[in-house]
Amino acid sequence: MDFIQIGKVATTHGINGSILIVHGLGKKTSLKGIKALFIEETKNSRIPWFIESSTARNNEETIVHLEGLKSKEAAHRLIRNNIWLKKEDFDKIVGKDAPISLIGYTLYDNKKALSEIEEIIEQPGQILVKLTVSEKEVLVPLHEEIIDRIDHNKKAVYVQLPEGLLDIYLS
Repeated sequence: MDFIQIGKVATTHGINGSILIVHGLGKKTSLKGIKALFIEETKNSRIPWFIESSTARNNEETIVHLEGLKSKEAAHRLIRNNIWLKKEDFDKIVGKDAPISLIGYTLYDNKKALSEIEEIIEQPGQILVKLTVSEKEVLVPLHEEIIDRIDHNKKAVYVQLPEGLLDIYLS
């Protein structure tokens, strides 16, 4: 089963065990139609938590009440843990223009396929895509100056990488 990391548990909300999640889905969402979130309670684990209710707060935050969480103290242990969705659930609710929507797209440099985008890393002032090229992890900054175009039908991102960028990772 394929999963996509969408964000983190930011904090608890209220006294009844609700949590505030911060996500990169690119739009205001109440997670309607999603039955479960998968929370990484320990490294590389994805424990299903079933959604009892949820309310969109803004484009990046959603308040969620999960089955089995009845107090602020019980919810507190989930703070700062990564949140994942099943790929098919992710595809239903992600905003088309959200950087995270590019996961699974192929990155092309000067029309040469490099690799599939495995992860989006959003940092203040820049977005990085993580891919594997020749069995090595490569981080590529995505910004307007290097993006030629994005073809959503072909799930392709066409860029012109700065000269020598790949050599740093591959040599």
